[in-house]
Amino acid sequence: MYRYIIVLLLTMKQHKELGLLSIPVIVAALGYFVDIYDLLLFSIIRVKSLRGLGLSDALIDSEGKFIISIQMYGLLIGGILWGMMGDKKGRLSVLFGSIVLYSIANIANGFVQTVNQYALARFIAGVGLAGELGAGITLVSELISKEKRGKATSIVAGIGLTGAVAAYFVAHSFEWMAAGGNTWAADMVAQSYDWRICYFIGGGLGLMLLLLRVSVFESGMYKNLQHANVKKGDFFMFFNNRKRFKKYLLAILVGLPTWYVIGVLITFSKEFAEHFNIKDPVDPGKSVMLAYVGISVGDLLIGFLSNWLGSRKKALYIFYSFTIVSIVLYFFQEGGTSTAMYAICMFMGFSTGFWALFVTMAAEHFGTNLRATAATTVPNMVRGSLPLIILLFTSLQPTFSYINAAAVTGVIVMSISCTAVLATEETFGKDLNFMED
Repeated sequence: MYRYIIVLLLTMKQHKELGLLSIPVIVAALGYFVDIYDLLLFSIIRVKSLRGLGLSDALIDSEGKFIISIQMYGLLIGGILWGMMGDKKGRLSVLFGSIVLYSIANIANGFVQTVNQYALARFIAGVGLAGELGAGITLVSELISKEKRGKATSIVAGIGLTGAVAAYFVAHSFEWMAAGGNTWAADMVAQSYDWRICYFIGGGLGLMLLLLRVSVFESGMYKNLQHANVKKGDFFMFFNNRKRFKKYLLAILVGLPTWYVIGVLITFSKEFAEHFNIKDPVDPGKSVMLAYVGISVGDLLIGFLSNWLGSRKKALYIFYSFTIVSIVLYFFQEGGTSTAMYAICMFMGFSTGFWALFVTMAAEHFGTNLRATAATTVPNMVRGSLPLIILLFTSLQPTFSYINAAAVTGVIVMSISCTAVLATEETFGKDLNFMED
């Protein structure tokens, strides 16, 4: 058995075109799974963990916003740093370095005693988490044939995004076990220690995955790049050429609807439910979990749809249409039920399940010497747009009602993104073996 596995690994290393379930695809998918688990864990256990530190309800709200903002800053800074490293030192350097950093940060997160310690741990974790998806998508895009590239990256995202579902169930498992009579779980909940174990689990999963990554090999395109006399991983190259800057900006704008839906409509589903006069209480953690179930399914399907249509843009048009329909349904919930809210959140998640596709497009737009920088910074720039989207939403509230302000924000975001897709060049089947001047 072991001899067969060794022969299989050696055979795979000799082929440039790998299967959809090759080791690099599986390892990238599992890495993104741990990434999403850690990224959304704070949102899921925010109230429980801050209450465990002794904060009042008022401070839980204000300090929670502070901590998640610090995490976002870490993602923005990490996106640039890991992206540049991916092009300068190789895709594997990022895959190893990022997972070590955020695994250690999450283990440390389980020991924090103050808000500032919590924020520092989330900042370091954010820096580490920023490199995971971009490096994984870049590596898979360069190792898999152009005919299978979209499917492979969809598998990475489809599997990876279920990390949010795992985080939800892990976070609530102690409560469920305690309710079932498990005295150990009840003791952990009583001591407010269960949320710390959630972080330990996330760090442990990352370190376990690190062992699996030993079997992954570097992209052949990057190996060729090492001997080329060109700039590698220069972030400022996105801004010193008009055509390149346009491609970079459009790549970012294409992804805006994802964080409008997740960051506003789903994250604040409890508040929207109250404005919609929904009598049943809505759990935002459950809304996030169900949305990510939908996103996972959508991300799996869109790659195959793109391959069947022979176009990235046509697949995006279809999912943008789903997104618009789901947003309209969301704003017509006056007097509805929590069940309907959860169902719409899942549909909105499915509709915005084009995360892997737009990151793949970002990787396909740029040459090998700038590809990891693009694929790593673009999704983190989109994540970093959330404070601007929330600022727009907040600034419109004095003029419009809470609901109408959110609706107008949605119209603006979708208009910008639809225009960006129209102006973006098609990248399906593009040969990636080229470099940026």
